[in-house]
Amino acid sequence: MDRPWTGLAEAIAAVRAELVRAKELGAGSAMPFEVGPVEIQFTVALINEGKASAGIKVWVLGANASSAATDQQTHQLKVTLQPRGEDGLPEHVGADDFNP
Repeated sequence: MDRPWTGLAEAIAAVRAELVRAKELGAGSAMPFEVGPVEIQFTVALINEGKASAGIKVWVLGANASSAATDQQTHQLKVTLQPRGEDGLPEHVGADDFNP
C-alpha cells in the first residue's frame, strides 16, 4: 500500500522528472514552447520527527490520505518554480534547434 504522504523534495523531484519527460517527448516538435513559471500547490503537514537531530519534516499529503494521516493541522504551500537550462536561460519544450 502506498503511503499517504511524500517528502517535499520528492514531490518537487517528481515534477522536475515530468518536465524533463515533456521536453524529451516534444523534441523535434514544429511548435516549441518556452516553459514559464510552474506553480504547484501542496497540502502539507509539519511533523516533528521526535529526535533532536531530525527536526521538523514537511510532508506533502496525497489525495488518498486517510483521516488518521490528516489529523495533524495541515497547511497550503504554494511553490513557484522557474525552469532553467544548464546555460541559465529559460527552457523550451519542442524543436531541438530553437533559438529565440
